[in-house]
Amino acid sequence: MNVDTTHSAAEPNPDVVPEDMRDPSEDRWESMPLWVRTLVILASAGGVVMAIGYIFSIFPLLDLTYYFLLMAAFLPVVYLLLPAWKGEKGVTWASYAPAIAIVVLSLIMAYFSRQLVFGTWVPVKEVWQLWVAVGLFVMILEGARRSGGLIFLAIVLVLSLYPIYAFYMPGILWGPPTSFARTVAFNVFSNDAMLGVVTRVVAETLIGFLVLAALMVATGAADFFLNLALAMMGTARGGPAKVSVLASGFFGSLSGSIFSNVVGTGSVTIPAMKRAGFPPHYAGALEACASTGGMIMPPVMGAVAFIMADFTGISYGTIVLAAVIPAVLYYFGLYMHVHGFALRNDIEGMKREDLPRIGQVLKDGWPFLIVLGFLVWGLVIMRWERLTPFYASALLLVLTTLHPKLRLSIRKIPDLFYQISKLLSQTMGLLLPTSFILGGLMATGVAPVIAASLVRMGGDNVVPVLAIGIGVCIIFGMLGMIVAAYLMLALTLAPALEQIAGLNTLAIHMFIAYYASLAAITPPVALAAFLASRISGSDALHTSMHAARLGVVLYFLPIFFLFEPALIFQGPIYLTVVWTVLNVIAVVLIAAASEGQLPYRGKLRWWPRPFIFVAGLLIGFPEWISTGVGLAIAVAAVLVPAAGPSVRKAPAAA
Repeated sequence: MNVDTTHSAAEPNPDVVPEDMRDPSEDRWESMPLWVRTLVILASAGGVVMAIGYIFSIFPLLDLTYYFLLMAAFLPVVYLLLPAWKGEKGVTWASYAPAIAIVVLSLIMAYFSRQLVFGTWVPVKEVWQLWVAVGLFVMILEGARRSGGLIFLAIVLVLSLYPIYAFYMPGILWGPPTSFARTVAFNVFSNDAMLGVVTRVVAETLIGFLVLAALMVATGAADFFLNLALAMMGTARGGPAKVSVLASGFFGSLSGSIFSNVVGTGSVTIPAMKRAGFPPHYAGALEACASTGGMIMPPVMGAVAFIMADFTGISYGTIVLAAVIPAVLYYFGLYMHVHGFALRNDIEGMKREDLPRIGQVLKDGWPFLIVLGFLVWGLVIMRWERLTPFYASALLLVLTTLHPKLRLSIRKIPDLFYQISKLLSQTMGLLLPTSFILGGLMATGVAPVIAASLVRMGGDNVVPVLAIGIGVCIIFGMLGMIVAAYLMLALTLAPALEQIAGLNTLAIHMFIAYYASLAAITPPVALAAFLASRISGSDALHTSMHAARLGVVLYFLPIFFLFEPALIFQGPIYLTVVWTVLNVIAVVLIAAASEGQLPYRGKLRWWPRPFIFVAGLLIGFPEWISTGVGLAIAVAAVLVPAAGPSVRKAPAAA
């Protein structure tokens, strides 16, 4: 079996990805005049230099001045790379006009930022301030429309303007009457809205990781991790599917993006899985699940993790460490599903001669492993926080310069800054509008009222409050609004859970983030599964149902670590070890019940499978009586004679 690895995981294979799913930005970029592209690249380079100077305190710069200058450097690219309407051919004035407008408005605010720091513009004192606020508000909403679609725009608009109509809302949703002018000014000029946590995280933390990600991709990291996964897992039984799990985990740890992960790695792994004998719906579902795990895979876990660190005051290194065991358990669950399916259906691995040699792969890409190790060391041990990715980028440049195959040539530098600009502009386009949602909730004072109401509703029982939180997470997550879901519930649900049950703060916030990400594989609107189904050629709903089945571990892990924080290193180490081992057993049993195949036992009869599944859940739940009952049920169910041994052609690697 030949596996096409010539296309980078960051650059989807155009022969596999459907036409309407391909990134239109490349064609638009090439259609721009040379002078426009030059300005974009220079603005990107200037933005990176400014970020380094600000973050390392090389030169004095007010926070707000820096934020607005960064917007001027990167936000225009949203309008240049994303079409104003579906049929816009090339970059027209419908895209140039908002790009110019956002530059002018951002520079005006950068100039007046000192006044904003030492005064208040809510409410506005001059008419021109209102016009600037309205202009920025409209331009950022237009960026939301282009980046996230009409549904995303509608939700942001409804929630950001909530103070205007909150006076007419019933019960706990009521708020004092507020004018349109004050609402827009609050959204744009307040530290509780656009100039608050979201913009601060993008400008001070995310930018470093995005620069590092662009550097890694430019120097060939995506190809390296895909080849490493092929070399490690390719010959295993069901090899292509195990490669998908490993490659998506590797790539997800860099990108932190579910959807780019699906298109990037999926364009290579899904066809390989289908050729190996996996049904199209299974291949798509597995890729969706593996890509979703990128949001929870250390060391780079997506925007939510950075916002969580800023919101809670918990160091990002602590969050990275906390995410290790849940991420490993989740990917182990996917691995066990694949292994069981491959055993049951006798799917062999790939031929060694068709795969890269691990020694050669490591020889070609060892700098990337060193840089990843350095990144973890800097975040967890040294706690350099936002400085870490810049140090890692410098180390990567040094190591790749010494490596002839990975050396970044001078002619690639413009493309590197283009990729940085593209990554940052897309991030800003999606995240800045969510700050308006935060502003809408904060301006009315509704958030603490909702939290207090949840406390009264829960009383001594945390279950109904958790159910509400899970429901909100999944609904918003289905719309692709993972950050918005986290922000809303961090304001309302998190304080309620702390008051009702005294649960661990980090566990609560990770619980919210996990369930918001989980919506990507949850029917009926499982965006990651729908995207993967387009590549695999399978039915979208069928694929999403299987994605929910394969990712079943992720539905329960947040509940487990919420009630036993030792699973996220927030408790005694002996409890961490005990509950990790018990959860490994639980994952094996859950996957076996799901696939109908237990390793070293054989094919399971249909009727013990539900008992084995329940036993897995009881064993994993951190409560000794339920765990003991689960172990007893598991032993009894496993002792039931197998339906018949799986036919195996030859021993295969695990």
